[in-house]
Amino acid sequence: MTRVRARPTGRDVLLRPTPVAMVWPGAGYRHEAIAVPGVCLARGDVLVAVELATACGCVLDVTLACREALVPVVLGHEQVGRIVAVADGAVAAGGTPLVVGMRVVWSATAGCGTCERCERGHAESCRALRGYGHDRVRRGWELSGGFASHVHVRAGTALVLIDESLPATVAAPVSCATATAAAAVEAADERVPLAESTVVILGAGMRGLTATAMVTDAGGRVVMSDPGSLRRSAAINFGAVAVADSRAGFRSATGLGGVLAALAASGAREPLVVLDFSGAPTGLSTALAVVGGGGVIVLAARGSGTEGTRVEPDMLSRRQLTLRGVHRYSEHHLAAAVEYLERAWLRYPFAGLVGETFALERVDDALALAATGMHQRVALDPRGHN
Repeated sequence: MTRVRARPTGRDVLLRPTPVAMVWPGAGYRHEAIAVPGVCLARGDVLVAVELATACGCVLDVTLACREALVPVVLGHEQVGRIVAVADGAVAAGGTPLVVGMRVVWSATAGCGTCERCERGHAESCRALRGYGHDRVRRGWELSGGFASHVHVRAGTALVLIDESLPATVAAPVSCATATAAAAVEAADERVPLAESTVVILGAGMRGLTATAMVTDAGGRVVMSDPGSLRRSAAINFGAVAVADSRAGFRSATGLGGVLAALAASGAREPLVVLDFSGAPTGLSTALAVVGGGGVIVLAARGSGTEGTRVEPDMLSRRQLTLRGVHRYSEHHLAAAVEYLERAWLRYPFAGLVGETFALERVDDALALAATGMHQRVALDPRGHN
């Protein structure tokens, strides 16, 4: 049962059964369930029932204490769901009015819409940014992350309608992995057209594999570097023409599995694009070693090149290199990611990137499995499966 009472500035929503959020108190503690019987939707807000949520690397970074978090917090910002309540003024990307029953994905952040960054079209860098799965739980926004039965999606969030035929396992990661990959690929293509270019991609996680498929479909030839054999095999299935073991010395053209050896074996041209999704300390140094003159390096992972890497301005200017950073994404990247998946998911094994699915209350078990380094994402089903 959903009961909605309209107010001049929004709507009060009372749901039965009561929505539940899994709150993480901090390191050393298990998640705790909280009930949220009533939600106050301001103008432009929507309430979405979560169909499936997935755990991205950001979640593991927080729970494994690799990055700080504002606790207590409802983690998770990769999910797909269906709208169950709408306040006045709520619209999807492109301006389509939102109504109850629509299947949607939404951005990992919400902008204020009024600061100069939002006005320039960069709401992902808003000065008053709110982050799903990152902001501390507070009264009035308890349903603030994907590890919940419902999410209170705030005005200023990009929402995109998603086709009913797209499997939830493919749709859920759009809000982080797929949209970020789309932003990184676009950043490279703006400097070096991807068609007929050789592209080295560092890191065969979900972002790297998604970018591999996108670059391949754009006419590029991808050489993938990753330390995991299963991930390297997956890269071939997503279109890579060659793979390299990143643990091998990249400076040796004869090094077993090295990037230069993989480039030589594939017969590829000199790479003019390097996309680093690895976050490895050697990521930037590897990219600088293999990229050709006039090329572009896109850093799209936390921690890239943080140890022992010096970038000399003179070297960048002499080689006419472009160094780009990608953190988060814009509304049009989210829309482009959805459009791409709806075309490509049957041609590439996107559905296989999500593995075991757990009931929502088993979130700690799910994250414990993910922390073992499995190459697939774990998922949470609020409807109680498994």
